[in-house]
Amino acid sequence: MKYRYIILATISFALPASTIIYSSTYVDVLNLSEVKNHSIVIDGNKITTSKLKSILFSDLKTVVHCHRNNEIIRMLWYRFLGAKFKLIATRHAETVPSGLTKYLLKKADKVITLIKSMSTNLGIDNTLIAHGVRVEEFVPNPEKRLEKIKQDNVILNAGRVRKAKGQLVLLEAAKVLKEQKNWALVIVGKVDKPLFLEELKTITKKHEIENQVYFVDETRDIISYYQAAKIVVAPSFSEGFSLVTAEAMSCECTVIATKNVGVHSQLITNGKIGYLFEAGNSPALELLLFKLMKNQISHLGKQGREEIAQNWSAKKEAQNLIELYKLW
Repeated sequence: MKYRYIILATISFALPASTIIYSSTYVDVLNLSEVKNHSIVIDGNKITTSKLKSILFSDLKTVVHCHRNNEIIRMLWYRFLGAKFKLIATRHAETVPSGLTKYLLKKADKVITLIKSMSTNLGIDNTLIAHGVRVEEFVPNPEKRLEKIKQDNVILNAGRVRKAKGQLVLLEAAKVLKEQKNWALVIVGKVDKPLFLEELKTITKKHEIENQVYFVDETRDIISYYQAAKIVVAPSFSEGFSLVTAEAMSCECTVIATKNVGVHSQLITNGKIGYLFEAGNSPALELLLFKLMKNQISHLGKQGREEIAQNWSAKKEAQNLIELYKLW
């Protein structure tokens, strides 16, 4: 039997050839193309709202996978009008959900969580399916260099630039760069508040490292930054999952991440696959950076990639999702 899946979020993974999939953020739907191993590759495209409705109100067996409250509300409205489909919702936040979010999630036929703490904190039945990395795309490239970066060695921080992501802690630890002139810190991501960026720049001037710290707006070419980096730091105080950490590991970066935040402690065995420190502990982070820059402790990029390839691939995530979708 063929199924038609509508996934209200951008997603990319391989699927069984017998599967028909539509994927959408609002009305952003994915096309399918066959590849050698009889799986299906998904590329972004768009359909109209009328096309979306024609699918939902047809006789096809349909599974709708939502990732945001507004998407769930929209689908519940269509269901109220008579559309028949199975509704799956993914919870992305680690915190206890609001009353509204919990109410909406209870309306779903299945709820997905991404990490153990999220699953425990949710308070309703859920299925744990972790994010996966496209390991065939997120690959190491030791020869990669970044334009406009003068130094040969790069420490990378990627993701939203906001207080919860820990960049203040990172820049306090980054004063160690002052004595390591051939190392740079590159912070890549969308800035939520311009005043926070100015605060970060002030810290670089205080520590006299402003010529070694680079701020880069969010980019579609994040893989190049992973490939150019020797070390990636994830100093977050909270995370839904922390896909950046997994992607960096897939690119053979040595990752330093906060303990018990998001999926960090599940991905990283401290000292064997990467390094962990307590959130907010800038001196501990500074010491780890110093030891890695001076090669006093091991760079663990190869071990990190092996962990991702074996246990955290997008293929594995896809297989788990498909099994859930089939529970019609």
